Amino acid sequence: MIALVASHCLSALVRERMIRAVQETYASDVELKGLEIRWFPWVHVDGEGLVLHLRGRSDLPALIAVARFTADANWIGLLRSPSRVGRVRLDGLQIHIPPRHSNDTIPKSEASKKDLPRFVIGEVDADGTMLETLTDKPGKEPLRFDIKRLRLWEAGSSGQMSFRATLTNPKPVGEIQSEGQFGPWDRDEPSLTPVAGKYSFEQADLATFRGLSGILSSQGEYQGVLEAIQVHGTTDTPAFSLDVSGNPVHLRTEFRAAVDGTDGDTKLEPVNAQFGHSFITAYGSVEGKKGVPGKTVSLNVTVSDGRLEDMLRLAVKTSQPVMTGPISFHTKLLLPPGDQDVVEKLHLEGQFITPAAHFTKPAVQDKVNELSNRGLGEPQDGDQGRVSSNFRGNFVMQGGLITFKQLAFTVPGADVRLDGTYALRSQQIDLRGDARLQAKLSETTTGFKSFFLKAIDPFFKGKNAGAVIPIKITGTKGSPSFGLNIGGKG
Repeated sequence: MIALVASHCLSALVRERMIRAVQETYASDVELKGLEIRWFPWVHVDGEGLVLHLRGRSDLPALIAVARFTADANWIGLLRSPSRVGRVRLDGLQIHIPPRHSNDTIPKSEASKKDLPRFVIGEVDADGTMLETLTDKPGKEPLRFDIKRLRLWEAGSSGQMSFRATLTNPKPVGEIQSEGQFGPWDRDEPSLTPVAGKYSFEQADLATFRGLSGILSSQGEYQGVLEAIQVHGTTDTPAFSLDVSGNPVHLRTEFRAAVDGTDGDTKLEPVNAQFGHSFITAYGSVEGKKGVPGKTVSLNVTVSDGRLEDMLRLAVKTSQPVMTGPISFHTKLLLPPGDQDVVEKLHLEGQFITPAAHFTKPAVQDKVNELSNRGLGEPQDGDQGRVSSNFRGNFVMQGGLITFKQLAFTVPGADVRLDGTYALRSQQIDLRGDARLQAKLSETTTGFKSFFLKAIDPFFKGKNAGAVIPIKITGTKGSPSFGLNIGGKG
C-alpha cells in the first residue's frame, strides 16, 4: 500500500513538473490527455494528447501537438541537474511556427532563463513529423515540410540541439537528407529560433515537370532563423534536356538564395549556371501569388560569353547545331506554376547578339559566302574564305512560339532585316523583311543577267545606293524556303 501511494504521489509530481517545464520552455498553455508512469526497473512514461497553445495567440493553430509519446530514463539521470531523459519517442508530431508578433499587447514570457526548469533529452525519435511555418501575408500559403525521419540529440529546455532529417520533396520527386543544429528555442518569437546545417538531394527526377528531363543532385549549406534562411548550394544534372529538342547537356549551377521561411518565397542572388562552354548568370525570385497554387519563377538572365551551338543544342531538335560562334544575350524569364509543358508556359523577352557565327554545313556556308560576294558586287570572287555572319535582334517567346523583331543578319556586302516567328515544336519558320546590298542588283551577277537587271535597278535602289530586295523565309528549319516578298514590300 505504501509503495502504491508513493508511486501515485511521484506520478503526480512528475506530471506537474513536466507540464511546468513545457509551459515555461515554450511559453505555452499545455493540455495533456493522459500520462502513465512505470518506475521499476527504470522510469518509463507513456503519454497521449499533448498540445501546446502559444500564450496570447488563440487565433493560431497549436504550436506543438503530439498524438502519443514515450520516454525512458534512469533514476540517476532524473536526479541530476539538469534532469536527463535518455530517450523520447514522439508519434504524430505537428509543429506550427507562428509569424513574428506584430501586436505589442501579446504578453512576453515572465520567467527568466534562470527560472526555467532544466532538462535534457539524450535522443528524440520523431518520424513522420509535420513542420509548418505560418505567414501573416494575405493570400500566401504557409511553408510546410513533411519530415519522413527525424532524430534530435541533446534536446532540452535551453541550448542548441543537433538533428538529422529526411524530407520528402514533392517537385522534383526525391528525398532530401539534412543535418545540423537547431535552437536555442526563442520562447517569445519562435520564428526567430536559429537553424543551421547542410543538405543533400539525390536522384531527383526532373521529368516531374512536363517538358524537362534529367536526374538532378544538389548539395549545400544553410543558416539563419526559421523565418529567414540563407542558402548556398550547387546542383548537377549530367543529362539535362528540354523535350522540345531532346538533346542532353551537362548542366551545373551554383546559387545563393534568401528563403522566407514563412511562405517559401525565395530571392535568388545569384544563380550561376554552366553547360557546354556557356556561362549564365540569373537574378530574381521564386514567389507565390495570391490565390494561385504553386510559385512563379521570375528571373533576369544574362549570358555575356556563351556559345551559339550550346543554345541551339538545348532548344532545337537537331543532331548537329546549324551554327557555331559566340553569343551574348539578356532576357527576362517568367515561368508560372502549373502542370503545363515548360516550353508552352515559359515566357522570355530579350535581346541577343552573335558577332561571328558560321554555319556548320559547308553547302550553307558556301551560300553565305556567295551572298557576301554578290552583295559586294564581286560575284566571281571566291577567295575570301569563310565569311562570318553577324546576328542580332529582339525576341519574345510565349506559348512555344518565338517572335523576332528587328532580326538582323549581316555579312560583308549584305544586311538582312527580318521580322517574324519560329515555332519550337513544329519548327515552322515565317520571316519577312528585306536584304540591303552594297552593290546594285545588276552588279550581283555577270553576263546577260547583269545586262538584263540594269533595267530594273531603279526599282530596287536604296537611299544610299545599292539594292534593297524584299525577301521572305518560310518552311521549316530542316527545309527552309527563300523567296522574294514582292507583295509584302509596301
